[in-house]
Amino acid sequence: MEPQVGSILEGKVTSITKFGAFVAVEGGRSGLVHISEIANTYVNDVRDYLQEGQTVRVLVLPAANGKLNFSMKRLQPQAAAHSAPARSQARPAAESGAARWDNGPPSQGQPLPPSGDKAFEDKLKHFLSTSEGKMADLHRSIDGKRGGRRRR
Repeated sequence: MEPQVGSILEGKVTSITKFGAFVAVEGGRSGLVHISEIANTYVNDVRDYLQEGQTVRVLVLPAANGKLNFSMKRLQPQAAAHSAPARSQARPAAESGAARWDNGPPSQGQPLPPSGDKAFEDKLKHFLSTSEGKMADLHRSIDGKRGGRRRR
């Protein structure tokens, strides 16, 4: 019997690869839990989360080319993705003396804020604007060394 999309099944991890884990479910079928579908956090090594022979619960995702795809992270509560362990007891940044980016990026020599203070998108936006500014300075510097005149 073909597993239905959206159903939750129990299966056993049969093999682990660098891009995910294969899970065998009832009916003799097996499918892939891609590395991006294992946990709500970044997974560098699948073996940090799964071992061969381990029994896991998986959610059946839409199949591509008749192959089964599973997700484990979609069965985990969303609150776990946004909570940072051990930060609840940490002192606020103002008390700990850490620099904050509330009024713009830190000047050179200032420490970076803790990674939980900004969303990834905000960090990426800041990185892009900083790198664009550095590239503009570099191009201005190179143009100034060329003497400002064009060759024919």
